[in-house]
Amino acid sequence: MTHSSKWKDLPTEAINPNSLALDHTSTEEIVELMLGEDRKVVTAVHREKARIALAADLLTAAVRNGGRIIFVGAGTSGRLGVLEAAEMNPTFSTPPELVQAIMAGGQSAFFHAKEGVEDNYEEGAKAVTRLRLTRKDVLIGVSASGMTQFVRGALSRARRSEVKIISITCWPGTELQAFVDILIAPMVGPEVIAGSTRLKAGTATKLVLNMLTTIAMVHTGKTYGNLMVDVKTGSDKARDRARRIITVVTGLDDDDAGALLQRARWNVKAAIVMEKTKDTCSGALSRLKKAGQSVRTAIGEDVEPTLRRSSRAR
Repeated sequence: MTHSSKWKDLPTEAINPNSLALDHTSTEEIVELMLGEDRKVVTAVHREKARIALAADLLTAAVRNGGRIIFVGAGTSGRLGVLEAAEMNPTFSTPPELVQAIMAGGQSAFFHAKEGVEDNYEEGAKAVTRLRLTRKDVLIGVSASGMTQFVRGALSRARRSEVKIISITCWPGTELQAFVDILIAPMVGPEVIAGSTRLKAGTATKLVLNMLTTIAMVHTGKTYGNLMVDVKTGSDKARDRARRIITVVTGLDDDDAGALLQRARWNVKAAIVMEKTKDTCSGALSRLKKAGQSVRTAIGEDVEPTLRRSSRAR
């Protein structure tokens, strides 16, 4: 019986004509080669900007309506989803359940590759079933090839829950487009090492994920201007950032900014509202709640002129 590969025609498995002599190419030439290939990534992602915007709006609506954002993937794609989910809490103080990630092979597969787990369609379906999805949630399937059975199983089962589904892949021809709401498919071309999707495909995926989550967080009040005002302040670096944000926005010196943050229980948004409105911490939190957690709305003040003056002073 003749074997027929179902992967051989995928763009992610193609042989790159620019790197045929890779194994006897100098270090400097490989660096130049990889930089040249990576420049193609931004162009490929740029072509998907309309679909990225639509997907970001889906995520924003989910967050506003009490839904969850869930990434599902395997291998490099799965790890990128896990990374994105893990970064949301320290950066934006989101509750752990708001942004989650499912990875084929479980948590241990993040550090140690488990061969074959990506081929299990049923395990993907079971993993999604355990989440008890609702129509408020958004599921994001990440698969560079668009062929990963674990991801396909997850997306197929998720469709029964009427959840919104986004697929991120580097194969525009994937059959996934038939049952997802939005397909984002940057065509990055063949990798420097044929089939190594941790390279351009991984970079493209990370760019897309950065945009999706960042836009959703910005649109739900997690920044004031471009300041990270919902940052968790559990480390010295984060507390220093919090003080600097307060000094820039309010004009207080470092010591007074620290004292204000102490009164605000290290809630940066509350501290800004307290200083601008002369309200108590509880009053500031109430104002923020009424303003949909937007500092701009809570105090009725634009921060752009202040930030522009600060940036010019550097």
